[in-house]
Amino acid sequence: MQRHLTLRATIIGIAGLLVITASSMYVALRMGALPWPTIFVTVVSLAALGKAKNSSLQEINVTHTIMSSGAMVAGGLAFTLPGLWMIDPTASFSISSLIVLAVVGAILGTLFSSLYRKKLIIEEELPYPMGIASYNTLIAGKQGGKGARTLFASMGGSVIFTVLRDGFSKIPALLGIYGGNALFPAFSIWVSPMAMGIGAIIGPLFALVWFGGAIFGYYLLTPIGITQGLFASMAEADIFRSNLGIGLMIGTGLGVFFKAVYSKLTALKKLEEKPETLSSTTRLLIVLILFFAVILLSLGTELGLVESLVLMAGIYLATYLSGMLTGQTGINPMEIFGILVLLVIQLISKPSLIASFSIAAIVAVACGLTGDVMNDLKSGHLLKTDPRQQILGEGIGGVVGAVLSVFVLLIMKASFGGFGTAELPAPQAAAVAAMVGGLQNIPAFLIGLGLGLVLFLAKLPSATLGLGVYLPIYISSIMGLGALLSVLIKRILGKKWSKEELGQQSGLVASGLLGGEGITGVAIAIISMLK
Repeated sequence: MQRHLTLRATIIGIAGLLVITASSMYVALRMGALPWPTIFVTVVSLAALGKAKNSSLQEINVTHTIMSSGAMVAGGLAFTLPGLWMIDPTASFSISSLIVLAVVGAILGTLFSSLYRKKLIIEEELPYPMGIASYNTLIAGKQGGKGARTLFASMGGSVIFTVLRDGFSKIPALLGIYGGNALFPAFSIWVSPMAMGIGAIIGPLFALVWFGGAIFGYYLLTPIGITQGLFASMAEADIFRSNLGIGLMIGTGLGVFFKAVYSKLTALKKLEEKPETLSSTTRLLIVLILFFAVILLSLGTELGLVESLVLMAGIYLATYLSGMLTGQTGINPMEIFGILVLLVIQLISKPSLIASFSIAAIVAVACGLTGDVMNDLKSGHLLKTDPRQQILGEGIGGVVGAVLSVFVLLIMKASFGGFGTAELPAPQAAAVAAMVGGLQNIPAFLIGLGLGLVLFLAKLPSATLGLGVYLPIYISSIMGLGALLSVLIKRILGKKWSKEELGQQSGLVASGLLGGEGITGVAIAIISMLK
């Protein structure tokens, strides 16, 4: 077997991981957002190993897999735990408990991703825009020629645009189209090459379902509800809309669960002997990992045994949703999944404040790493990288990144005097803190839950629809615009280029737009952190 996970790949990957993880923690706390580092680490890995003796695209692929793995672990912690200290600045959370949470979350995210790989990447062929962009970057960088010129020209333009926007404030981040009134919310578009690239890659189906969810939530549900007296104000309508969107996403998760149970029962009734997809050794290993995860959480954190057991099932479903949404849309709302698993556990238990944030954090870490793993596995699948070696590399990077993230979080807390300040506003964690007490509109959530379940069983992209209903309109609008522009440009150029050439060039342009902003976002975060 050819070695894709090599010693030099591991060393270079971990060296880059240290910088990427620290900068990701900073930007997540400072901005409440976390750009995917995938293209940045792809370019760095290509530069480090592209000319090395006996190097291959698969080895470079594994290198950037390791390098990016700590970023989303950092995001999972940054988007949840600071909320604890916003509620109670004196709360005491031991370092050992934090490490257990982060490491167990990283391991479970890697484990469950390995189980979902075949279904989401091979069978359903979800686009995974970041994974495709990484693949295009590697191929173009290695082969050169016209493809490389197209990709890096697009990437260079995106870098310049992002520097002017974020570095020099010469371009607005949001473009206001409509100011709004008492019935209709304001309409704006995120001025983002990366988001346009994602919209182009995921295609018109997912992008327009996503945008359709936003139109329904903001410009049908809200004004009709206000005029009919269902909502007393715009603020009340926003609460209903966001809880409805959350319900749609969770209804999808229930649909996944019910479909799996139904398939199993149907197979048993028909006495069908299905071929084993996992060996007995692999099944035993999975059981042992889950067993030790429960023991570590029960003994090393404030979580009880029952809470830890339920948490395993919650993380399993949440990571599936995370992997599916990342594949369909390129968006991974990890902190929302953390809150939702917490709400389920609160139905059967009464976790303490620290235990509540522990649950949200470990789920967010697992879901964050799942998004990163699945993007990397998508590019690995296209490159024919050995998935076992790639998953092992992701696990190594995830664990190292988990330990590092804990210390970086605590150092920033001590250096900046806490969270929720002008220096470290941690807006996502503030939102988690507000929701720890429960959903603000349970009927809206239950309606969304039922609709999400029905739509999923009808084989419609209910989670993507829910994401559109939940997220701000400026994100959904740019995704839809990117998809529409891609379709329009293909129609215009379709008369001059062959279908194959058109698809390749448009994919390279979209990947360049996506990668340029991703690279610049990470670079700006590193520079800001070192100031």
